[in-house]
Amino acid sequence: MLNRKIKWIHRLVWVALSPLLPINMAVANGSPELLWGDTHLHTSYSFDAFLFNNRDTTPDTAYRYAKGLPVLHPMHRGRIQIETPLDFLVVSDHAEITAVPLRAFTGDAQVGATEFGRFASERIAAGEPGDVFKALVAAANGGDMAMVTELNQPEIRRSPWQDILTAADRHNQPGVFTAFIGWEWSSTPDGANLHRILVTDGDRANASQYLPYSSLDSQRPEDLWAWLAATAEAHDTRFVSIPHNMNISKGLMFDSVDSDGAAISADYATTRARWEPIAEVTQIKGDSETHPLLSPNDEFADFERYRFLLDTRPDTNHTAPIEVGAYARSALLRGLQIEQSVGVNPFKFGMIGSTDSHTTMASAEETNFHGKMAFDGTPESKAANRIGHDGALGWDYSASGLTAVWAAENSRGAILDAFQRKEVYATTGSRIALQFFGGWSLTEADLAAADPAARARAKGVAMGGDLSGGNGTAPRFMVLAARDANGANLDRIQIVKGWLNRAGEPQEQVFDVALSADRGKRSDGGWTAVGNTVDIDTASYTNDIGAAQLSAHWQDPDFDPAQRAFYYARVLEIPTPRHSLYDFVALQQPHPDSQPTSIQERAYSSPIWYTPGR
Repeated sequence: MLNRKIKWIHRLVWVALSPLLPINMAVANGSPELLWGDTHLHTSYSFDAFLFNNRDTTPDTAYRYAKGLPVLHPMHRGRIQIETPLDFLVVSDHAEITAVPLRAFTGDAQVGATEFGRFASERIAAGEPGDVFKALVAAANGGDMAMVTELNQPEIRRSPWQDILTAADRHNQPGVFTAFIGWEWSSTPDGANLHRILVTDGDRANASQYLPYSSLDSQRPEDLWAWLAATAEAHDTRFVSIPHNMNISKGLMFDSVDSDGAAISADYATTRARWEPIAEVTQIKGDSETHPLLSPNDEFADFERYRFLLDTRPDTNHTAPIEVGAYARSALLRGLQIEQSVGVNPFKFGMIGSTDSHTTMASAEETNFHGKMAFDGTPESKAANRIGHDGALGWDYSASGLTAVWAAENSRGAILDAFQRKEVYATTGSRIALQFFGGWSLTEADLAAADPAARARAKGVAMGGDLSGGNGTAPRFMVLAARDANGANLDRIQIVKGWLNRAGEPQEQVFDVALSADRGKRSDGGWTAVGNTVDIDTASYTNDIGAAQLSAHWQDPDFDPAQRAFYYARVLEIPTPRHSLYDFVALQQPHPDSQPTSIQERAYSSPIWYTPGR
């Protein structure tokens, strides 16, 4: 948490460039504090992390790195350290065959006696760990898990689970650092990513009473949710299920039908909304906010797109119909349609970001990115392709993302509370401070108050909240944003609106509500670009453009009280060097055309929903 105070400066559209003012994200009068974390992180206990050179890191290593301690990189063995420590971390190793390749490699007798253990040991010893990964993916895609079924036995699974629980409790320090207990459920039908991260606020004693539910138990999300309900009740604990990488789900993550192909019912919608209040919309395997085919009028829609499926096959068939259920904005729109039909919105989720790093290091910093897998640990190794001719290279991945949480305190319970009420937001790695409020009594004068956030909270709802009523008048919104204290200035604040028209058809529009100075109108009605100070020869930039802070009070000019709608804030930084540019400057080689040299880091707030007649 940054121990400085923010004085928010109001400018409705034009905001003068100013120095960064002192900020304190712990707002007065008992309001929440801003915490930063990663809810999706893998160690050598995950089979894919181990098979691609992460051979000796543990959950303990992950927590040490996140807390700011120096550790060794699992491949090149150099000393590495996070630039800015995190406030919380979820170690989310795959529930499927947790630590089995690691145990096979180290000669564990229990694992070595299984069919899979013998196969894995032989291929690893022959220097072909990729064969093990391919066999697992092929079996999962085909639904044939016979080889690994014997590994899904309590006597094999219990030992690594206890290691994970012990590390989490040892590193958990309420008020200082939160170490969550969690895992990943990894359903991948025909290469489509349906994975979820599971997080609990329980401790070791509580979580020792069960074993993580995995896709070996079932690949159906409905069965996962049923297990969560039964386990939560039996052991008096709470869970949150977090979908991730909807962008490589082939549209299945937020489909209009359930796992059996039946139209989504009110019961399904209610169950899903209960267990999945948030979704991971940006991470190493690309950004999932929206897609240019789905949002053709959004000039910032084409951002960090990942062009592969989960098994690294190129995803060459991206078309708008396929992608509707594969991106957050279109999923939110689909949720409005389903709610209009059955009375419940199954896709009413807040937005977070996380890394999905398999290096054990929660590295979302462009200048300090350690790759997706351990073998991506150096600029030279990122050029190697480990899986197939057309697989992803290290530069195809994004140095993203982070989860920002407005919580009452830094503890398991308080952060999970924030997850459930959706007072969270995503960033692509920068620590942009963002608050977003909605209500009918918010005014421009509130922005000039001594504590505008506290006033807005008292008069309206925060991100993740609901609005209804208003006597037919348009709700008002307040957005407050400040740049990362160690990062780049801000370009603009936008509000993204999604709604259903009178015919029930989904619509969307992006509004620029605050801009940094010296901008002009283009002929198409948009605003001129903020500029670009990135020097591609030195991988550097300056804060000579943009604004340290932006804020806005905005009222929807096209509001229709009869139409369901959602609104969320998107904040963009000025262009900064991409991690691939840093690598190629270090290599003293020309940057390839396949990736941009600069990016505009961004933050996505959770939406605020408007429902007619409630």
